[in-house]
Amino acid sequence: MSKSKSIARSAARLAAVQALYQQHMEKTALAKLLDEFHQHRLGREIEDDQYADADVDFFDDVVSGVDARRDEIDGKITEKLTESWTVARLDKTMLQILRAGTYELMARKDLSVAVIISEYVDVAKAFFDDREAKFVNGVLDGVSKSVR
Repeated sequence: MSKSKSIARSAARLAAVQALYQQHMEKTALAKLLDEFHQHRLGREIEDDQYADADVDFFDDVVSGVDARRDEIDGKITEKLTESWTVARLDKTMLQILRAGTYELMARKDLSVAVIISEYVDVAKAFFDDREAKFVNGVLDGVSKSVR
């Protein structure tokens, strides 16, 4: 894959996590959510931050896929959490990172497990410290073993 396509996919993953978070918090309908990100977020400058051009089709696939398969995805995540943890207890941003990563592991067989996990660990580092990034790595690694 070309470097520019790889960067566009990384941007799409970060945007997908942000979109899923917004959907979770505001209960935004999928079509409205996708339209808002297409029109106002992807590849735009917001509050002096320039957003990288995202692979829009990839963004749509991840957000739509998580939306369509949320219960199945949450089940896979729950299987990898300790008994004292539930999906409901997870930080809301963390939950969206795990959902997006789990979706890709389940549905995007064209992408390697290592690339998917590495990408979502990087997304986690944008929001959290190393401890949480290691948590993402551990959960997604566990999920990959049950879905691949």
